[in-house]
Amino acid sequence: MAPPTTSKNTLFETCYGVLRRELEHSPDDVSQFLIHCAEQLPHKSPLYGTVIGLLNLENEEFIRKVVENTQTNFQVNRGMSDSEYLVHASYVIKDALASGNCNKIRILMRFLTVMMCSKVIHPSSLVVVFETLLSSAATTVDEEKGNPSWQSRADFYITCILSCLPWGGAELIEQVPEEIERVMVGVEAYLSIRKHSSDTGLSFFEDDDENAREPSDKDFLEDLWGRIQVLSSNGWKLDSVPRPHLSFEAQLVAGKSHEFGPISCPDQPAMPSTMSNITYGKQKHDAEFIYPQRIRRLNIFPESKTEDVQPMDRFIVEEYLLDVLFYLNGCRKECASYMAGLPVPFRYEYLMAETIFSQLLMLPQPPFRPIYYTLVIIDLCKALPGAFPAVVAGAVRALFDKIADLDMECQTRLILWFSHHLSNFQFIWPWEEWAHVLDLPKWAPQRVFVQEVLEREVRLSYWDKVKQSIEHAPGLEELLPPKGAPNFKFSVEETNEGNELKALSSDLRNMVKARASAREMIVWIEESVFPVHGMEVTLNVVVQTLLDIGSKSFTHLITVLERYGQVIAKLCADQDKQVMLINEVDSYWRNNSQMTAIAIDRMMGYRLLSNLAIVRWVFLPANIEQFHISDRPWEILRNAVSKTYNRVCDLRKEISSMKKSVVSAEEAAATVRAELEASESKLSLMDGEPVMGENPVRLKRLKSRAEKAKEDAVSVRESLEAKEALLARSLDEFEALFFSLYKNFLNALTERLPEASKCVTLQGLKGIHADSMAVDHEESSAMDVDNENRIPKKSELNGGKTSNVYNVGEKEQWCLSTLGYLKAFSRQYASEIWPHMEKLDAEVLTEDVHPLIRKSVYCGLRRATDG
Repeated sequence: MAPPTTSKNTLFETCYGVLRRELEHSPDDVSQFLIHCAEQLPHKSPLYGTVIGLLNLENEEFIRKVVENTQTNFQVNRGMSDSEYLVHASYVIKDALASGNCNKIRILMRFLTVMMCSKVIHPSSLVVVFETLLSSAATTVDEEKGNPSWQSRADFYITCILSCLPWGGAELIEQVPEEIERVMVGVEAYLSIRKHSSDTGLSFFEDDDENAREPSDKDFLEDLWGRIQVLSSNGWKLDSVPRPHLSFEAQLVAGKSHEFGPISCPDQPAMPSTMSNITYGKQKHDAEFIYPQRIRRLNIFPESKTEDVQPMDRFIVEEYLLDVLFYLNGCRKECASYMAGLPVPFRYEYLMAETIFSQLLMLPQPPFRPIYYTLVIIDLCKALPGAFPAVVAGAVRALFDKIADLDMECQTRLILWFSHHLSNFQFIWPWEEWAHVLDLPKWAPQRVFVQEVLEREVRLSYWDKVKQSIEHAPGLEELLPPKGAPNFKFSVEETNEGNELKALSSDLRNMVKARASAREMIVWIEESVFPVHGMEVTLNVVVQTLLDIGSKSFTHLITVLERYGQVIAKLCADQDKQVMLINEVDSYWRNNSQMTAIAIDRMMGYRLLSNLAIVRWVFLPANIEQFHISDRPWEILRNAVSKTYNRVCDLRKEISSMKKSVVSAEEAAATVRAELEASESKLSLMDGEPVMGENPVRLKRLKSRAEKAKEDAVSVRESLEAKEALLARSLDEFEALFFSLYKNFLNALTERLPEASKCVTLQGLKGIHADSMAVDHEESSAMDVDNENRIPKKSELNGGKTSNVYNVGEKEQWCLSTLGYLKAFSRQYASEIWPHMEKLDAEVLTEDVHPLIRKSVYCGLRRATDG
C-alpha cells in the first residue's frame, strides 16, 4: 500500500519509493541503514519512524527484522556489565566510550518511541522497557537492596524514560493510559527516594558553600520531571517535535504492531559490607564517570531573549543540538549546517549559543576537544552572519562581566577559545569597551583576562598585528606581552669575566657548527669548563648557548635537543640541577611564554627534566608571586601533569591491546599444538616398529609451526609483562607527582591564607578586604546559572564600565586563584587520585589543614565534606 500523494508528503514519497525498491535487492542493508540513520541523525527520528511505518504496511517480515535489530543493538550495548565498563574505561583518557553507549541507548529508546507512534511497535512493549529501567533504578537507590553510590546510573535510566515522552507521550496516554500512568507514578516514587544531586565541583561558577542552596532548588532530573508534568497538563502539545505520522494515521493504523522483546539491566556493583566515606565517594565517582550528566545549563542571556520558548521546547532543542554535536563531530561543516536548520518553528540562536558554551566549559571536561566547539562556532558565525556573531559577542560580554566568579578551568578555556575565535575574524573586537580594565589592580580577573587573551593572540599572529587590532584602545598596549625576542646572556658583555664567558659560548657554538658529537662536547666541558668555572657557570653557558642555537624555530630546538640532549642530561643529573636548567630556559625566553612552555615540555619529553623538578620550579617564590596575575607558571605545570598522565593512559591502551594479542597468540599456539597431537596420534606400531600414519614432511612442518607459535606466545606475554612493569612504575611516578603537587600547594596556601577562625568560605575570603572599599551594587547583565538549580547570583564586582572598583585585595585574590587551580587539578585527575585517598588524608589533608584547602580538594573530587 503506497502512501497518499500530496505535495506536503513529497519527502516521504521519495524516501518510501527508494527504500521500497531497495528492499527487493538488499533487505539486510536497508534494515541497518534505517537504524544507522535514526542513530546518526536522531533529530529526524520521526521521519524515519513514519517511513518504517509505511513500509510495515507492505512488508511486515522486514519490519520485524528491523525491530529485532534494534533490540539487538539495545541489548548488546547494555549487556556489558558495569565492572567491564570500568575496566575498559580505565584505559582511556576521556569517558567518550561510556558516554557514547549512554547516547546510543537514549537514541534507540527514542527510535522505539517514534516507531510506536507509527504503529510498528506495540505500546505495551515500550512500557515494559520503561518499567524494566524503572525497576533497576529503584533497586539501585534502595538503601537495603541496592547501592545508592551508583545513583547516577539510576538517574540516567529515568532520564531516558522521561526524554522519550515528548516524542510519544500523547500516543501512550491514548492507547495504554493505565500502563503509562503506572510508569509516571513509579517515576514520582523514584524521585521521592533518591538523593538530590549536587553540582558541587562541576558548576561553572564558584559555589563554595553547597548548603547555601534553597530546599526548593531542583537538580537536572527533578527539573526534567517538572517540565514533563507541565507538558502533560498541556495535552502533550509541542512545537519542537515533528509529528509526520499524523498525516498517514489512517493508513498506519492498518499495519501490524510488533512486540519488542524483554531487556535486562546489568546488576549494580555490590555494596561493600562497610561503606566508608571514601569507599562511597570512589564508587560514586566511578558511576558518574560512566553515566555523566549530559548537560549542565549555562543560561548566559536574560530570560527575555528566550521567553517565547516553552520549558519542554527548550529541552528538546538542547537534545537536538547535543545530538548533532555528538554524531557529526567529525564533520564540522555539516554539523553547523544541521544546527542552523533544526526542525523547529521558532528562533533559537541564543539557546544554541548557550548550549555550545555549556559544552565548551563543561566540567570536568567537555565531551570533545575544545577546538571542535571553536570550529563549530566559527562555522555558525559564517552560516548565520546576520544573527549569530552578535549572539556570540553578547555571550562573551556576559561571561566577561562574571569572570571573577568563573571557575579557573573555565577561565582558561574561555581565554583559549576567545583568542582563537578572534584570530579567525582578523582580531576584530571593540576593545574600547574593556579599556577600563587599565584602571583596575593588576590582579583583577577582568584585567588578567584581557592580558591573557592578548598574549594568546600574539602567539596566533604577531605582535604588531595584535597591537594594530587595539588601536581604538591604545592604552591596552600596556597589557601586551613583550616582543618575544630571546634574552641571550652572552651576546654583549663588557666585563673581563663576561668576555671570558662569551668566548666559552663562542667556542661551544663553533663545536656545534663543526658537528662535534655529544661525547666530544662532554669531554670539553669536563676538562676545560667545569674545573675552572664550576657547575653554575658551566650550566649557564651550555644551556644558554644551545638554546640560542635552537631559537630560530621549533625544528631547530628539537634538532639541538636530539643531538646534544646527552650533554644536558650529563650536567643535570639530579633534581636540583634540573631546577637550575628550568631557570635558564625561563631566563632565556623570559619575553616569550610560549617558547618557555615548549622548551620545558620538549625537555621533559626527552627525559632531560623530571615532573618533580618542574613542580619544584613552579613553586619557587618568584613564580608563586605570579599565580594570580599570569598563566605562565600554570601552563608549564599543566603540561607537566598532562604529559605524565598521558604516559599512564598510553601504557594502559597498549596493555589492553597486548592482552588481546596474548589471547590470540595462545589460541593460535593451542590450535597448532592440537593439530600436531592429532597427527602424532596417528602413528601406530606394527611388529614393534612405528608406522607413519601421516606424511613425515607435514608432521615436521607442524612441529616447526607449533614451536614458532609457542615462541610467539611467550614473546607476546613477556612484552605484556614488561609493559605492565612500566605501567606500575608510571603509576608510582604519577602518585609521587601528585603528592608533591599537593604538598607544595599546601605550603604555599598555608603561608597566605587567613586564620581558619576568620575565614572558612570563599565568600568570606572575598569579603576580608571589602569592608575598607566602596562597593557598587549596580545591576549588571547578570546571567542565570543553571536555571533549574537557581544558584544564587553572587558576584564580586571587578570593574564595570561605571565603577572601576575591585573590592578583593591582592593577597585574597592570590588565595582565590590558587585554591581554584588546586580544585581544577583535583577534578581533572580525580580518577587517578581516588585510589590514594586514604594516604592523601593521612599525609596531606590532615586535621590541622586549613578548611579552605580541604574544601578545594574535596570539591574537585566531588567528595562530601565532614562538616
